[in-house]
Amino acid sequence: MRCVIPQVQPKCPPSRFTSRPLINEKALMAASTSTKLHRADGIASTASAAATAMQPPTVDLLVLTFNCAKALIHAGVFANHAHTAFANHATELPDVVVLSLQEVAPLSQSFIGEYFLNPYYSRFDEAVNLAAQRFRHGPKKRAAGAAKAASEPIGTGTLGLDADTDTDADSDPDSERHQGQQAEAEKVYTLIKAHNVGYTAILLFAKDPQRIRNLQHAAVGFGTAEMGSKGAVGLRALYDVTGDGTQATELTFIAAHLAAMEKNLPQRNANWAAIMRGLTFENPDVTHGEQRTPETPTSADLDDDMDENDGESQEQHGLLHDTHRREQQPQVQQRLHDLSVFKPSSHLFVAGDLNYRISTSSPPPNATFPSEDPSSENYYPTFLPQDQLTHERRAGRTMHGLSEASVQFPPTYKYDVLPKENPDAADDDEHEDQVPWDFASHRWPSWTDRVLYLEVPPWVHANSSSDSDPSPPRINVLAYDALPLMRSSDHRAVYFRALVPLIPPEDMRPPPEGDLGADPRAKLPVEIDREAWSRRGVARRKELVTGWCALLWSTKEGAWVMAVLIAAGVGTWWFYNAG
Repeated sequence: MRCVIPQVQPKCPPSRFTSRPLINEKALMAASTSTKLHRADGIASTASAAATAMQPPTVDLLVLTFNCAKALIHAGVFANHAHTAFANHATELPDVVVLSLQEVAPLSQSFIGEYFLNPYYSRFDEAVNLAAQRFRHGPKKRAAGAAKAASEPIGTGTLGLDADTDTDADSDPDSERHQGQQAEAEKVYTLIKAHNVGYTAILLFAKDPQRIRNLQHAAVGFGTAEMGSKGAVGLRALYDVTGDGTQATELTFIAAHLAAMEKNLPQRNANWAAIMRGLTFENPDVTHGEQRTPETPTSADLDDDMDENDGESQEQHGLLHDTHRREQQPQVQQRLHDLSVFKPSSHLFVAGDLNYRISTSSPPPNATFPSEDPSSENYYPTFLPQDQLTHERRAGRTMHGLSEASVQFPPTYKYDVLPKENPDAADDDEHEDQVPWDFASHRWPSWTDRVLYLEVPPWVHANSSSDSDPSPPRINVLAYDALPLMRSSDHRAVYFRALVPLIPPEDMRPPPEGDLGADPRAKLPVEIDREAWSRRGVARRKELVTGWCALLWSTKEGAWVMAVLIAAGVGTWWFYNAG
């Protein structure tokens, strides 16, 4: 089955939502002299506008997940697709961009991390800013003598990409140097933080870096020996518009890569449980230790007291100790809750290659695969009811408490990329309009790449200082879609765009009493692993050893280093034994 991604005309983008729309008083007065029907319509419109006006301001957020297949991306190609995400259902750039990346680099670079991942991160930094520059300047042709990297034409439709025919300007070294300098000067987004655990990385970009405060990071591995062949990495920050906390909210982002293969459904659920237990933004063991105040006796203290005091004193001391421990227990649990992924005062977004499939076994020969033809009886929406993630989430076995926007895009995995139809364009990936593909015959096409979020908790309305609020604020999803296939990967990237209400952390916390249901911000689904950080430390040392060994044995330079070390070792052994 040979396919190409069809051209799709974009929908007319709605107007950008505003936090405080104005109410036209003259129009209301005119409506009062109209018919009863018009009066009723005017009152309804006024009430709707007033309700919108009383909603809190928002932060415009875009979350994109992509499995990189351990390859360096082509910045221009990724920029084309990122521009599509920026432009869909929006007239302005998002305030915050988060990239969840899986298989971001080969094993050696991923496991060593730090310096060795910088070339991979820099490609995404370049691509995101190039897409933002193109969005701002529009798909206009560059004027002669005033070339601008930001104005290169790209896609005019949701999936279609235009090619730039101004080859003279592109081939001029002086023009390229000028474009590079100007692109740096026009940089729209700042890469605030990049963090990884093995193959999985998360990148946080912001238009205004001054609005990102109190940044924290966390990681957990659940691959072999708890290393990062599979794992999750998180970032948490306060997004503060004014700097005084009056227009601020806390944001938590999790990038995850769960167990692969159709048969490993239980393992994927176990991976999610490992995230809930072990991905903590502070050391849970230290947090627990901090609760032991000078007044809290240790077991050694009690043993000494037993030697010094009589039985009555020992009994009284033990009762006081039990009372103090009961008083401390809620504080300990609250601290553990706050350092977990389900911190009550924070919004939460989970994105990644979650690897949930539509079957627990591999497809048989000649299996019927989803089609992108709406007239086909195998049109891909007919396969969605078999999606494991939806089943497991609704059954309470994974993604506890999380919501997902409606999935209206084709399966995102697994694709076989076919050769280019035009052999003369073998090196021109950036301007390839459509990547020809087949679904891989040995894997069920599935929606493996997803973005989920925690909806604003229902108690926020009760916590509001104004009793006249018409309804609780909600996360307003603007777009949730898959991007076209890129030649470097067997996955399609998926992006999520939403307006997130700026609710102060203190207003997000649940009330001390009341029926809060099974919301994970009120009660954790699992207990926090007190040894999570020590276990991660052990696994991290294993990653470094594995990464350096792979680097030495898998590169030409590494092979020479190993040869020199072996020769030196043999020579040293011979020298001492010969003497």
